[in-house]
Amino acid sequence: MNYVDSEVSPLRTVLLHRPGAELARLTPRNNDSLLFDGIPWVGRAQEEHDRFADALRERGVEVLYLADLLTETLAVADARQELTAAVLDDRRLGDTLRSSVGRYLADQDPRRLAEVLMAGLAHQELKPGPGGLVYELMDDHDFIIDPLPNLLFTRDSSVWVRDRVAVTSLAMPARQRETTLTRAIYRYHPRFAGVELLYDPALEHVEGGDVLVLAPDVLAIGVGERTTPAGAERLARRVFAAGLAHTILVVPIAQERATMHLDTVCTMVDIDAVVMYPNIADTLRAYTVQPDAGGEPRALAPRPFLEAAAEAMGIERLRIIDTGLDPVTAEREQWDDGNNTLAIAPRLCVAYERNIETNAQLERAGIEVVRISGSELGSGRGGPRCMSCPVERAPLVS
Repeated sequence: MNYVDSEVSPLRTVLLHRPGAELARLTPRNNDSLLFDGIPWVGRAQEEHDRFADALRERGVEVLYLADLLTETLAVADARQELTAAVLDDRRLGDTLRSSVGRYLADQDPRRLAEVLMAGLAHQELKPGPGGLVYELMDDHDFIIDPLPNLLFTRDSSVWVRDRVAVTSLAMPARQRETTLTRAIYRYHPRFAGVELLYDPALEHVEGGDVLVLAPDVLAIGVGERTTPAGAERLARRVFAAGLAHTILVVPIAQERATMHLDTVCTMVDIDAVVMYPNIADTLRAYTVQPDAGGEPRALAPRPFLEAAAEAMGIERLRIIDTGLDPVTAEREQWDDGNNTLAIAPRLCVAYERNIETNAQLERAGIEVVRISGSELGSGRGGPRCMSCPVERAPLVS
């Protein structure tokens, strides 16, 4: 059963993407445009990711890999046609190159086609060349199909709300093709037969890192660098129409690299506790959004986030566990994804080992911390929550 109604209830199934050839495509020439702060050591990143997946399995979590699901999805003729058409619908190609790429893709088996869709296709790999002006004017190391190194962060391209999945609309050009893959998996893979899509990539921008399922019937949506106010409104309208929540908190966050998503400054570690960047704890505000008599989202005046969240969740207060102990440590550990934890169960979370003070704070508050290394994984600005899309959690409500 695919079902998520909480950030912290026992995790049963999670979708991950083990970094592969797409990460090896990063160079000093393209890493900025592909949204990485550095050039990761691919082998070490894979080792770190394997330990992350093993830590989850050791605690009874089923791990699904995006690459395996994509390969199996491409065995379905309609899925293959849809994903091939999406790649060829690129105005940069021109007719001659588009025809040649189409023939190349048609010749690939599902596994190789999945690799191309994830890792891209370089100019020098399309041999013999098709001729034509576009191909001839390309550099040998230019990409005909761009790689998708941010597939690592499976949280962003989809988010489950109860038994429905929102395939999101990613804001950055380097990531927009990711959701074509995710959408095809949910539409065509037998594992997800009958699942209803709550959102679509063609809609206004919403990213999964900005969506927190605070409690059954309560969501928070961050609005900032990646998720737009129009996207938050559209998602709220669809959530209310489906009867999936009674309250949505829309939370403006700074449009900065260090705070690109709501989950970079705040994640839940217990049913009544969050780990949070202290610099914003007192200033973060939320618009409480509820449906009017016609089901349209209506926003109340903004209030302190922690106060509004506790009221919507029906609890006395939401406990805060700070990132770090002093302002310098807090800022460093915020940058290193100290707030970006993945809850496996109430009071049990996965966090990067390098955030020493934040992890100590969590343990002092009664939260067990499963530490993983992330020196290479973190180069794309994301922690354990970013790298995981929960597909099933034990329900908090029956």
